[in-house]
Amino acid sequence: MIVNYVSGLGPYIEQMIAQKHAVGYPYKTSERVLYMFDRFCAAEFPGANTITPEIGNAWAVIKPTEKTSSFLNRLAPVRELARYMIHTGTEAYVIPGELAPVEAQKHIPHIFSPEELKRFFQAADSQPILPKCRIRHLQIPVIFRLMYTCGLRPHEARLIQKEHLNLSESTIFIPESKGHKDRIVAMSPEMTKICSKYYPYAVREFPNSPYLFPCQRFKGAAYSSGWLTEAFHLCWNTAGLGEVAGNAPRPYDFRHTFATYRLYRWMKEKRELGALLPYLSVYMGHAHFSDTTYYIHLIPDFFSELSGMDLDAYGSLLPEVPYEY
Repeated sequence: MIVNYVSGLGPYIEQMIAQKHAVGYPYKTSERVLYMFDRFCAAEFPGANTITPEIGNAWAVIKPTEKTSSFLNRLAPVRELARYMIHTGTEAYVIPGELAPVEAQKHIPHIFSPEELKRFFQAADSQPILPKCRIRHLQIPVIFRLMYTCGLRPHEARLIQKEHLNLSESTIFIPESKGHKDRIVAMSPEMTKICSKYYPYAVREFPNSPYLFPCQRFKGAAYSSGWLTEAFHLCWNTAGLGEVAGNAPRPYDFRHTFATYRLYRWMKEKRELGALLPYLSVYMGHAHFSDTTYYIHLIPDFFSELSGMDLDAYGSLLPEVPYEY
């Protein structure tokens, strides 16, 4: 579909979107926001060819019926556009992050330390065999390892279907999730071996269930989110990890840990994040590119050797955006 932009910002919007598409990033949700922003600028600020403070602050007014999450999602692509324009040498106003409502402050995830990961998975591997849940002790270590090594959302892991696991190609097909496009997630050789050992048990015990992790209690249906949370805390407590500073750990934090560790490795290796981030964003199924760049903020707090890093060097990659729950 060809979109005609009508404001003076149209060329910049087209160029930035073309850049996203060139590296394989769908960017559909942000495109819709930028389309609305283009119309807004043409109607309210005709003749403007950059984002001024007046334009930015007018756009950053929360509507009476607008949810905080929708408000933040509406601001994020415009911030990214401003940073893109600055990167091309054009002066532009970046809407300040402090304009976000107080209640919209980000939940800071728990990033697992190497020691926590080691002890957690040791506890997961030591779960007892239960007569009423014959392969539960096999499912727990596999499902959490998939979440950590592939950055899956909890519900994506719970709902994996057998037919979507391709052991010969070491991939998992993830159907449309959270309104995003379908995607294919690659597994490491080690994760593929783990799944290969587990898969025959799932087929033998539940031949008629479509799910990779079927629940015996519910005759092969997928496990609930409550079960996953319960299993997580069981492993956490069995490992003797106890309380932590900050927010309590959750299953979703395996996904955050995956992204943070990946970015940390790239930054430590001095790789070009601008070229690699779009691929990570697509791999994780993020709706907004900035959902991925958010993790750059977390790295200095969790990795002491990079605590003195200059975040300004990554300014073009760091729009203030809503946190993904």
